[in-house]
This record gives sequence, structure tokens and C-alpha cells, in this order.
Amino acid sequence: MKRISGFLGLLFLLSCASKPFENKRIAMTAAELLGNPNYPALCYGGYRTTTREQVPTVAEIKEDLRILAAMQIKVLRTYNVHYAEAEHLLQAIRELQKEQPRFEMYVMLGAWIDCKNAWTAAAPIHHEESERNAVEIKEAVRLTQAYPEIVKIIAVGNEAMVHWASAYYVTPNIILKWVNHLQALKKEGKLPASLWITSSDNFASWGGGDSAYHNADLNALIHAVDYISLHTYPMHDTHYNPVFWGVTEKEQSLSLTTQVDSLMYKSVRYAQAQYQAVVRYMQSTGAQKPVHIGETGWATYSNEQYGASGSRATDEYKSGKYYQAIREWTTREKIACFYFEAFDEHWKDAQNPGGSENHFGLFTREGQAKYALWPLVDQGVFNGLQRNGNPISKTYQGKLSTLMQEVKLPQIPEMQR
Repeated sequence: MKRISGFLGLLFLLSCASKPFENKRIAMTAAELLGNPNYPALCYGGYRTTTREQVPTVAEIKEDLRILAAMQIKVLRTYNVHYAEAEHLLQAIRELQKEQPRFEMYVMLGAWIDCKNAWTAAAPIHHEESERNAVEIKEAVRLTQAYPEIVKIIAVGNEAMVHWASAYYVTPNIILKWVNHLQALKKEGKLPASLWITSSDNFASWGGGDSAYHNADLNALIHAVDYISLHTYPMHDTHYNPVFWGVTEKEQSLSLTTQVDSLMYKSVRYAQAQYQAVVRYMQSTGAQKPVHIGETGWATYSNEQYGASGSRATDEYKSGKYYQAIREWTTREKIACFYFEAFDEHWKDAQNPGGSENHFGLFTREGQAKYALWPLVDQGVFNGLQRNGNPISKTYQGKLSTLMQEVKLPQIPEMQR
């Protein structure tokens, strides 16, 4: 009997070794997290300077995580694994879990995908891929295997299929290749079976816009992912497609705040329409997958086409109203919304400090809470917390009247005159 028991025990150990996640409890799963009102999501980058060569430390990320946890954020999205930032984030979460057993934070881990010749002097070849892609996927797999209790989703590419990303976009068959690869690793027990695989891309890339995106490879990709992660940016379309943007002559008699509030609710309806367009296209392929929002946001400043000399979209009041309204809608409909983003990151447009890409954060780089989060400051949720040595305080010294001096209404479109 001892010999038989030993043999059975050996078989059990070998089975566990070949499928290391099969017999582990992996806490919450992606299926349980996404769309769960108790698990709000946010896009996160911890870079504090104008270059990504200066990677945030584990200690700095823990400082950020305490702030985000105070506002009840429980799921974070990252974008790539080129640098040590992604692993530092996972290390920081694990350390906080040891220090605070009830601390809860999960990650949607991004693997960046490029086409051949991306970001070089040579012409990009969109139907061929960069050799770097395999490195990204391999590292994403390694990190997921090392932190299975934290990484719940892998996103293959970020806006990697949308045609306006002309420096690097790839055709859908390349994304499909890597999605299928990761799904195969799940079946082999080399990744947790509960891990969800997606690609996070513009709503048009998922079939919700121009028919130029509609093809057999996209349809196959829709069937291959565990859910669709779409991006919607009404703020950008105040410049590129401003059909919804503007106040009518009838609205001009209303107060400034009432006019702006109307603009922001129009913006949310615009985002809802893009979301529904993706759902309709997905259903037209015969697929029935969850659809969540991988990115949406509203910059608070721009010295270019979204600012005072352009569509006049960017300021903290409009951004705060958009944040509130988009959260209300997605929470009500049980749609996960990875709002973009936690903190301002000034590496994104280092040559132009006033560029909108540097100003999407709910917090400034120094740790001031922008208008969207003023109520949380009033509630004291950030008491005792700091960023870069600064306590969390309100922008504009908390004076709405001062903020409103910077709020501008768009010009009335000719069609509405």
C-alpha cells in the first residue's frame, strides 16, 4: 500500500507541476471583477519625470497605491512591459498585501504590439510585426505566472489596430496570433484558466465605425478574446468629429455651468453611441462577449487643438463632469471602465509641457487632486497620504470661482445658428 500511495502521490505532484495554476485558488477572477461596481478600475502609469528612463521605484508606487486604494480603486491597467515599472507595480501590490492583509488590487497587464519598422526611419509595414512583440508577450507571461493572484487580464496591444496610429499599427491577424497563443497557454495549464485575454483598442478597430475595419481576421479576433476592451474619447472628437460639440442659441441664455453640464452629458451620450456600435458589430459576427471600456478620459489642459484656441474642451470643470457622468453610466450598466488616468505623466509630450497628453490625470504630478476628486478631499479620504512629499490637496485652492474663470464655451457651430 505504501508503494501504491507513493506512486499516486508522485503522479499528483507531476500533474501539479505541469499545470501549476489548476490547484490554486486565484482570488477574484476577471469575470468577477469586470463590471462589478465594488471594483472600480483606473489606468495607471507611475512615471514622475519627463522620461521613462527614470522608472518609478517600488516605494513610489506604493505611495500611489495607497492614494488609489483610498478612493476605492481596485483594478489597474498598465500598457507595456518594456521597463521595470510593470514588475515594480506587481511587487508593490504584493508588499502591501503582506503589510495589510485586506489590501486588494488587481492588474490588467498590457503587452505592447508594434508593426515592423515602427518608430524608425524606415516605412512601417503594417501586415508584418516587430520582433519585439514576442519579447513583450514572453515577459507578460512570465509576470502573470509570477503574480497569478494579481494579474487577471492580459491585453495584447494598445490601440495597435487603429489606422490613425500610423507609426506602428498592425493588421488584426497579428493580434489574433498572440491572443490564440495566450489562450493555448491557458489550455496547457501554463497560465491560469481564469485569466482573461483581450486587446484594448479604439472603438472603430472593434468594428464600431468605418467599414474599412470589417474583415474576417477582426471577426475571428472577436471570437478569440474573452471580452472586448474598447476605447472611446469624445474629448478628441471635439476637434476631429465635433458633431455633438457646441451650445445652441437657445442654450446661450442659461448659466455657464448649466451650458457646460449640457456639453458633458452630450459627450457621454456620444461615448455611449460608440459603445453600442461595437456591441452591434460584435453581435453581427455571431459572438456574445462582454464589452467593457479599456480607456476613456478627458484632459484638463491643452495648448493645442483642444484648448482655448481650438475646440475649448479642456479644463478641470469639464473633465470633472465627464468623470462623474461616465462613472455613473458605467456603474449603472455594470460596464467596467478603466478611466484614463490616475496621475499626470509628463513624459508623454516632454517637448510640449502644455500638450494634452500630459494632463489626463485625476491628480497632478505633484499630488494635487483635480476638480473631479474635490469631494473626496472634503471627505478626508486622503488624510495622511502624500505624493512627492506633498499632502493631497485641491487644485485652485479648492475655489470653484477661480477654476470657472478658465472655463470657456465652444463657438456655436454654423449648422446650429
